[in-house]
Amino acid sequence: MTERETLLLREFKERLDKLIGLHQKMKVERQLLFEEKTRLNEQINLLTISNQDLTKKMEDLKFAKSLTGANDDSHEAKIKINRLVREIDKCISLLNK
Repeated sequence: MTERETLLLREFKERLDKLIGLHQKMKVERQLLFEEKTRLNEQINLLTISNQDLTKKMEDLKFAKSLTGANDDSHEAKIKINRLVREIDKCISLLNK
């Protein structure tokens, strides 16, 4: 082998080693990102459930407040109660079929 070929071979090996090192580093980084993604998805699910619970509680509180509130609120309460009664009537009619 000539000296030039030896230098080219050594340079190739160095570049290959560097490339293998970068590949290993990227595999580790990919795994870390995958784990973070999984953790964040779980956190999103928990926050979504919490948000739904809080929204339901807020609606319940608004309804309760409208039952005990001023005349404007009592009108809204009557509308909501009428809507609930209609839903119950629909359910009863379905059960009677």
